[in-house]
Formats: sequence, C-alpha cells, structure tokens
Amino acid sequence: MRARPRPSSDPAGPPASGSFILAGQAVTAPKAAPGLYLVATPIGNLGDITLRALETLAGVDIIACEDTRVTRKLLERFDIRASLKAYHEHNAAEARPALLAALAGGAAIALVSDAGTPLISDPGFKLVREACAAGHHVTTLPGPSSLLAALTLAALPTDRFFFEGFLPARASARRTRLGDLARIAATLVLFESGHRIKEALADLADILGPREAAICRELTKLHEEVRRGPLPELAKTADALETRGEFVVVVGPPPRPGAMAQDELDDILRAALRRGSVRDAVAEAVDLSGLPKREVYARALELAKQDGGERNQEAHNAQDHAQD
Repeated sequence: MRARPRPSSDPAGPPASGSFILAGQAVTAPKAAPGLYLVATPIGNLGDITLRALETLAGVDIIACEDTRVTRKLLERFDIRASLKAYHEHNAAEARPALLAALAGGAAIALVSDAGTPLISDPGFKLVREACAAGHHVTTLPGPSSLLAALTLAALPTDRFFFEGFLPARASARRTRLGDLARIAATLVLFESGHRIKEALADLADILGPREAAICRELTKLHEEVRRGPLPELAKTADALETRGEFVVVVGPPPRPGAMAQDELDDILRAALRRGSVRDAVAEAVDLSGLPKREVYARALELAKQDGGERNQEAHNAQDHAQD
C-alpha cells in the first residue's frame, strides 16, 4: 500500500474504488484477486478495523453485508466506495446464487456482518460451503469478535469454552436448553438481547446455580460495561441494568465432577428436609455444593420420597406390633 493525494471526485459520477483514507492520507489498495473474503469488522469502536480489512474492502468488486446502511457507515468513515449487496437470513436463498455466479465470473467478494466476525451468529455458512465446493478461493481476515472480547474480559476460565449464541426466546424452551447446557464442563458464552436479559439472568441463576459469571455490554464503545459476580447476585441487580444494545453473558464452568460426593449431598439434603420444605432444602444444598439447582432438586424429591416411604413403613410396623 502507498499513500498518495486523493483526487477530487464528483459525488454524482461513477464511484471510485481501490483506495481508502487513513489518518488523513489517501492509500491506494490493489485490486483483490478473485475469491471470497471473510472480513471481520469492528464490534463498536471503528478504530479496531485492521489495515488488511481496509485494503480488502477497498479492493473487492462486491461487499456482501447484512444491512447496507450499517456497512455504509463503516465505509464512509474510511472513504471507501464500493458496491454493496444485501446478504442476510431473509434473502440468503435468493442472493446466494447471484454471489456464486459472480465468483464464477472472476469477481472478488467480501462478506461482512454488521459487527464482528462473519458467520458467528450471522448468515454466511452456506455461502462459504458452496463457494468451497465450487472450487473458489476462500480466505478469512481475522479481527474483532464480541465472543472473544467478552471471554477475555470476564475473568473466568478460558481453557475450555462453549459458545451457545442466542438462547431461545420462549421461556420454556430457554429453560430446557439451559438444563442441557448445565452439564457442559466448560465456560459458557451466550448472546442475549436487551429486552430479554433480565428474564434470561433469572433463568440462568435458577438452573445453573451460584456459578460465577460476567455480563458484558457495549464492548469497545465509550460506555463499555462489565458486571461480574455469582449468577444469583447478577439476577437480583438486573433491574438496574441499562438494556439498550446486545449483551454477551459469560458463565463459569460447573464444579468439577466429584467435587461433592453423592452421600455428602444426601446428608445435607436429609438434614435440611428435616428442618423445612423441599424448596428450602434445595436452596441450602445448592449454596453448599455449587451443583445445578435442577440436579439438586431432583435428588431432593427422590430422597423425600424414599424417606417418606420408610417413615410410613415404620409407622405401619409399629401399628402391627401394637395390635399383637
């Protein structure tokens, strides 16, 4: 890349291509070779764009994007003039053949999402798969990712993590899915929208128990916010959350298998059941064991049934003895 004076252009004329503005200087970008380029874009702070991304966006023939209005703002920031084509979940079946035909004709196409790395909870998988199957050159330009940004900020284990994406919108489906996730021995990374974050946190606390977690909002932006703490505490303070924007929730892994032996859990539950209700016993055992609430609740019901049956049998035997 080399800097050169930017010639004046007529906004009404044909769009210029092959250059961008960086630190007030016009930079020439060579025409990109034919193929599909997966280009990561900033998740908030436009300063996180890479030089290679700018050069590629300025040098391709077509930029396929989710929302042309969002991508145009990024391009205008760096004075890149490009042909934008909408490619999102609602038009993918129709738009994909046209993009593949352009690739077959020797075009260079960049695929971007509204923010972050393409294909991560965004459309693009089928386009990449079909482009590879057709023998087209496909490459990636790594860069910003809200998933990794949140994971590194959460102060939770990063050696193993499971990316779930968005949880189901319906409460019953969300709780069922969280029950499935509860046994995964890894840090969980979830996306959630602002209007569902409070309900999601309540379900997370109820089903996953007192695991350590972090709520990340407005990552890389001026009002970046990260809240850390046990899930029950985060759920209790959810009413104070600013709900604008999308959230990334990171939840620590479950206790190691065998962290509390079964007979130890049973002793805790039986003692608590003698003092109060099943609900209170479960709450006490979850706090002491760190095990998922659903698992402890199921065991509490089982023990209550067993102990109730034994007490009934003892009473029956005592009555028979008295009659003898």
